[in-house]
Amino acid sequence: MNRRRALIGGVGLAVVAAGAVSWLYSRELAQARDAAGRGSLIASLDVGPIEYAERGAGVPLLSIHGAGGGFDQGLANAADLVGEGFRVVAPSRFGYLRTPVPQDVSPAAQADAHAALLAELDIPKAVILGVSAGARSAVELALRRPERVSALILMVPGLYSPTSPVSIEASRGSKFAFWAVNVGGDFIWWAAETIAPSTLVRFLGVPPQLVAAASPAERDRVMSIVRSVEPLSLRFRGINIDSTPDLHELPLDDITAPTLIISAPDDLFNTLPAAEFAAARIPGAKLVVYDTGGHLLVGRGQEARAAVRTFLADAGLTSP
Repeated sequence: MNRRRALIGGVGLAVVAAGAVSWLYSRELAQARDAAGRGSLIASLDVGPIEYAERGAGVPLLSIHGAGGGFDQGLANAADLVGEGFRVVAPSRFGYLRTPVPQDVSPAAQADAHAALLAELDIPKAVILGVSAGARSAVELALRRPERVSALILMVPGLYSPTSPVSIEASRGSKFAFWAVNVGGDFIWWAAETIAPSTLVRFLGVPPQLVAAASPAERDRVMSIVRSVEPLSLRFRGINIDSTPDLHELPLDDITAPTLIISAPDDLFNTLPAAEFAAARIPGAKLVVYDTGGHLLVGRGQEARAAVRTFLADAGLTSP
């Protein structure tokens, strides 16, 4: 009888725990969906509808997000790197949030969409900030529409390298995270934030030990980026596009805009060889390489911000 009562009690506790988890997940997913649906507009362009958001006033800056992002990540990237004094335009790239997937998802087609959005907003020229996979369409924009680009900033760029290509880190944890992306698994990603956060940190290109050794504020920043991928189901189509890029050599020596490139050797997406290759071919490009930082430049926020602000000041695009 006692064993039976214990079994019933255990089942009851499990049901209560499952109900609590389900309630918490449903509440937080609803909050993430609400946040992802607020603060943006849809531009009806000839190339198709493009979601975007604007913040601030001053020098125009197009903030092109990386994999797992959307307009919200683009706004956050610009806030971290440039701060005040800019009119930031942050589009959601193909497959992210409310921007649909067109027939042509190439970086060149995405660059044409960027140019069309700038024209729609009556912005003749802008600083172009391309982060991670967003660097691909940023470079294409600088090549295809150089008159639209006042300066080019490429952060941990997921570009072409002839010797050591960018790639997803091959651990079992990263394979698990990529599987979650492929199935659009909102609950899987949400649960992993608590059960296995280091798996998600590694999937975002950062050695987990680097985050463990960082300041509490920096750890919070990294986990906020992990959480910003929610809801995964609204972003996985874009992530899948970014994960299977058709990268090839581009005529980088034709880029005329002042260019800054930043990367780190412990970036688990292996962006440093691509950064070095681009810097060697873009005329006058400045390359900044930090000893550590991973793909999210952990612990390098102040240095990266100073490098970006100094670069823009030297280009006459902001005050020091």
